[in-house]
Amino acid sequence: MEFNNLEIDNLFSMVKMGVSPFGVIEESRKRLEKAGFCELSYGANWKLEKGKKYFVDHHGSTIFAFTVGKNFDKNQMIRMAAAHTDYPCFRIKPNPDFNKEGYGQINTESYGGLIINTWLDRPLSVAGKIALRSDNVFEPKIVNYRATKPILTIPNLAIHMNRDVNKGVELNKQIDTMPIVDLLSEEQRETKYFMEFLAEELKVDVEDILDFELSVFATEEPCFVGVKDTMISSPRLDNLTSASALLSAIINNDRKEGINLIALFDHEEIGSSTKQGAGSIMLHDMLRRILSNLDLNEEEIQADMYNAMMLSVDVAHGLHPNKAEKMDITNHPVLGKGFCIKEACSQSYATDAKAIAIVQQICEKNKIPYQRFVNRSDVRGGGTLGSIASTLLPIKVVDIGVPLLAMHSVRELMGTKDQEALYEFILAFFTEK
Repeated sequence: MEFNNLEIDNLFSMVKMGVSPFGVIEESRKRLEKAGFCELSYGANWKLEKGKKYFVDHHGSTIFAFTVGKNFDKNQMIRMAAAHTDYPCFRIKPNPDFNKEGYGQINTESYGGLIINTWLDRPLSVAGKIALRSDNVFEPKIVNYRATKPILTIPNLAIHMNRDVNKGVELNKQIDTMPIVDLLSEEQRETKYFMEFLAEELKVDVEDILDFELSVFATEEPCFVGVKDTMISSPRLDNLTSASALLSAIINNDRKEGINLIALFDHEEIGSSTKQGAGSIMLHDMLRRILSNLDLNEEEIQADMYNAMMLSVDVAHGLHPNKAEKMDITNHPVLGKGFCIKEACSQSYATDAKAIAIVQQICEKNKIPYQRFVNRSDVRGGGTLGSIASTLLPIKVVDIGVPLLAMHSVRELMGTKDQEALYEFILAFFTEK
């Protein structure tokens, strides 16, 4: 099968490194810095130059990157694309250690709408941000941590003890999903076993670990599936397919006349209403600051901002061959036939006829395959950051993304060629005149 090896390599690398939102940002920073993007701090003065490329790291789990054309024209449309860095998983609670009969366990809570039973019986590990004691109380030391091997698992109950398991079992999040971290000796049972492990890993005292944001992640890597590698099975395809494509497109675009910008937001899976989420005013402020730094007056800034367009890039549902009746009767995308334009009159997906027509014309001009996705009329479906972001920045927005099977499973399935179609479209959106 022929496909864009570089873009698939980029996706696989992002999935392997992006085991937490902080890991996604670390990988994004590496790719942007290698491509010559300069880092800006929101707390410092900016001196933007035409023809240059920049990025802003926001709290370590959200990132913005933008390019200013060397022939910047204030009358040119600002073109933006946004995706998210988080995914449904388990997060570790404070005071996590407990044990039962010598099984060392940790206390977790679910993050987002995960399919719980897909997490059972797998090798799992932990990654995220840890805050350590420091001399300056207002500047604790922040460490991005990732365990180097599987250290957790959540075992199923044997069928002999649950004869109805194949009829469907509801799992209790406080009882059935507590991971096992080790088998403890008598001496270890009264210890903070997991916290001591973290302290040893970081070479600090347990008391120096003040807080953390740690995700439980599946350690399995992405792989091709199918006789001719037509599919990809992987953790975290929602939404690292989009994050990877956006990074490649902003790096490879060569637009000379305008501003292109990508935003990779955290916290989409829990509603986006945070300082790192698309429901914050950060994107609105970012645009104002960029334009004011390019010597536009207030009237020109307002005009430029509201002439912008944004792609909300997140995954879509593909038709499941064993459950075809779950899809809409006339809009049912399948894997391998191109990315999806996602529509909903409820605006759970940002639906705008003019913006969608723009997407269609770019695809048709560049021969990029696309499909349409709409939920069945009797299914509520999900939502994305697009509608949320557009309430704070009321511009043209359209939702797009690659179709998946098993969305929100610990492993999801996509068509290999769909990633290439998504990347090619976003690049064309950034470069088309």
